[in-house]
Amino acid sequence: MLLVLLVLGSGAALWLGGPLLSAQAPSAEGPSPQPVQFDNALRKSAAPVPGSAGSLIASGYVVARRKATIAAEVTGKVVELLVDEGMVVQAGQVLARLDDILADKDYALAQARAEASEAALAAIAADLADAERILNRTQTLSGKNYATEADLTKAQARAGVLRAQLHQAEAQLAAARIEAQRYGDVLGKHRIRAPFAGIVVDRSAQPGEMISPLSAGGGFTRTGICTIVDMDSIEIEVDVNEASIGRVQAGTRVEAVLDAYPDWRIPGSVVAIVPTANREKATVKVRVGMDLKDARILPDMAIKVTFLEDGAPAAARSDPP
Repeated sequence: MLLVLLVLGSGAALWLGGPLLSAQAPSAEGPSPQPVQFDNALRKSAAPVPGSAGSLIASGYVVARRKATIAAEVTGKVVELLVDEGMVVQAGQVLARLDDILADKDYALAQARAEASEAALAAIAADLADAERILNRTQTLSGKNYATEADLTKAQARAGVLRAQLHQAEAQLAAARIEAQRYGDVLGKHRIRAPFAGIVVDRSAQPGEMISPLSAGGGFTRTGICTIVDMDSIEIEVDVNEASIGRVQAGTRVEAVLDAYPDWRIPGSVVAIVPTANREKATVKVRVGMDLKDARILPDMAIKVTFLEDGAPAAARSDPP
């Protein structure tokens, strides 16, 4: 048995050593293989193939460029609230009405003063016209020696005084009209209107509450009526690492994907790069505009933006499946 194992081991050694001996010694049938060329071919096939850099991806949020919390310019009590969340409003539409009883009375009083000033002006103008007629007649009679110098002087003085009173009455009438217009504007401020068209996203006041343009201590006085968002001003803001900001420029095409709709690719492009960096996060803010507007795109939604390389095609699907 030991002899059989020795014989088998010698044969295996000869079989394994055959190729090595043939690679080192020349064969009588042909030229020997070239180990050096074989090694170069292996190195070439194992070398890494350079590829294009991956697409730059940044996370951010949907924001509205026009978003305002509507507040009153005067202090007053809310007597009527005409909006609710989700309501579409137009520019100039009345959103709420404040208690305007005192403001209305002030406006009426100012109008009455303006009318009184106008009547006083008319009376002085009539007296001045009469005084000027007397002055002209006195001058004519004085030229014919039928009127004394004292009569002429008296007529001239009366006409001069009335002219001054007329100028004073005109100024008082102008001031009264301005005052009436001012009180009218104050009365109008008791009706809070929308500064632009949009959608109401938050209602922060209720009828019966006090509204003031300035915050008051204690928390019992509100400063805002509601918040309006202009949905046409929706865009994306993302933070790009400052080490990669060189790959982004205005006009770069992007594909945006909302976390709420992961299969919906929204095409867009870079609007602007905000020229400042965040020292704590080492990022630069980038504004991205979307090629389409949709009611499902809401402010403060989380979104991911892929910056496409030059020549990369835009998103083929702009609608959710």
